[in-house]
Formats: sequence, C-alpha cells, structure tokens
Amino acid sequence: MIIIGIETSCDETAASIVIDGSEILSSVVSSQVDVHHKYGGVVPELASRKHIEDIVPIVKEAVCKAGINFKQINALAVTQGPGLIGSLIIGFSFAKSFAYTLGIPWIGVNHLEGHINSVFLESNPPAFPFVSLLASGGHTSIYYVKSHTEMELMGQTRDDAAGEAFDKVSKAIGFGYPGGVVIDRLAKKGNPSKIVFPRAYLDKSGFDFSFSGLKTAVNRYIQTHGDEYKDQTPDILAGFQESVVDVLSYKVLNAAMKMGCDRISLVGGVAANSRLRERVIKDAERKGIKVHIPSIDLCGDNAAMIAATGYHYLKNGKSSDINDDVYSRIKI
Repeated sequence: MIIIGIETSCDETAASIVIDGSEILSSVVSSQVDVHHKYGGVVPELASRKHIEDIVPIVKEAVCKAGINFKQINALAVTQGPGLIGSLIIGFSFAKSFAYTLGIPWIGVNHLEGHINSVFLESNPPAFPFVSLLASGGHTSIYYVKSHTEMELMGQTRDDAAGEAFDKVSKAIGFGYPGGVVIDRLAKKGNPSKIVFPRAYLDKSGFDFSFSGLKTAVNRYIQTHGDEYKDQTPDILAGFQESVVDVLSYKVLNAAMKMGCDRISLVGGVAANSRLRERVIKDAERKGIKVHIPSIDLCGDNAAMIAATGYHYLKNGKSSDINDDVYSRIKI
C-alpha cells in the first residue's frame, strides 16, 4: 500500500510517501523557524498562512522525490490533532479534497500516535508491548504501547512540557525560539553540577511531569545575578538540561519496570537532545532494558510517521468521513 502522509499540526508543512507503513520513499519537511524566530515562539495566524503557501509545492515535491505519480497513491493519512487549529485545518481540508479527487480512502491520524510509531520506520523496531516516552514541543507523556493503534496513557505533564521549558529558558537567557538545538549545543560546554536546579519528580512512583517550576527557577537565577549570569550561560544551561534529563530518564525507566517491559522508546522532538539520548541509553543498560530511538529526522514533526500510523488504521478497515473535523486537544 502506497500512502501519502500530510502533517501540518504546528509550524512544519510536511508530506511523505511510505510503503506498507515502514518503507519511506520520500519525506519532505518545510520548517517555519525563520518566520517565528523574531517573535520568540509560534504565531498561529502566521503558521496557518505559511501552510497555505507551502502545502501544494511540498506535496508535489514528495511525490516527485518518491519517483511515482499521483495515480499510484493508494491511500492518504493526515494529522487530525492535537495541534494548532488553524494549522490543522489547512492540512486536513487539503487532504479531504485530495483524497476525494483521487478517489482513494483517507484517515485522520493522532499526531502523538504518529510520534510513537516513528520507531517502526527504523530497521530494528521494538516488539509489543513496550513503554514509550513522548517528549515534544507541547507534550511530555509516557505510554504503554500495546499495538500500532492501541496505547495506554500512563502519565503526562501537568503544566509546561519539556520542549516548552527548553524554549522558555532559551528565550529568557537571550537565544530566542526554538531553544532545543542551542541549549543542547551550549550545555556541552558547561558543568551540569555547578548550578543545580530542582528536580520535579512529583510523586516518584507516578508518571506525571511538571517543568513550570524548573523554568521559573532558571528565570529567578538569571534575575538575581544581573549581568553576571551571562558568563555562566553554559553552566546554567547544562544544569537546566540535566534537571530535565534526570526526571525524564527516571520516569520512563520506572514505568518500564512497573509494566515488566524490557524495551522502551524515546520519541518526539526532545528525543533529538544528545544528552537525553545518552543518559537514557546508559541508565537503561544498567537495568537490562533496550532503548529504541528514531533517527534525528524522525524525531521532529514529519509526515512519514503520519503515513505509517495511517497505514495500520486503514489496514484494519478504518477510514475517515468527509464530515470529520480537527481537534486541538485530546479528551482524556
């Protein structure tokens, strides 16, 4: 089954051609970082407008790079939510029209399920069941994954997600949006033990997260040290990053042990953080747990993971209706 995936949940316009939910023929992502950087974060209205400009050429490029024509596409998968409503509507409306024109089945996909299924686009995916830590821009959650389409939420953030904390700390210290890459790079030059920030474990036996207090602790350190903090920037970022990594690694491994799983996955944009990858792998090795992490290109928002997830729903006979709509949040 040749599926085209379309992703427009936030500030990336993406399209991908995937065969049988596992083989990527093409994956094209158009980032809007330059558009939103000067505002210190994503501006929803600007994101929607950019999706309108980009979606047709991005879809055409994905089909061209895959070496196929439109008539060879068997089905379509598109992000339905969660995300920014305006951004989602662009991709979802386009997908409806595209599928209707080609006369092919289509399916709206949960963006978070897409991230979890991204590990199945790699050569050595985990066997079911496994525990997955999903850490992206607006979400930090732990799931018990029973199948490609059946996932049980074990815990989630109560306030700021890890990715949001990275962006807000980056903005506070003067580097702006997005913060993940710059903090990852500069933290390597600092000493994570020199400036120790709090670890918000909450209930250490539970799996919820909270990073709002950590963000505030960094802000207060900056405010109380005046211009002096600028010389300490690598140490501040290293200390902040280590606090996030400590909590994420502890929680996901604790979840795996509770569920009796000897395999975990680390997915989402924050999974591209080099210190997090290194730390989770090291901690898991001591406990005899195998770690599955997608390649960097598959950590961020992309359409290949949407196509892969859609394949499994379509294979099970599920499809979307012309009257279906997008959603900004998941009802729990």
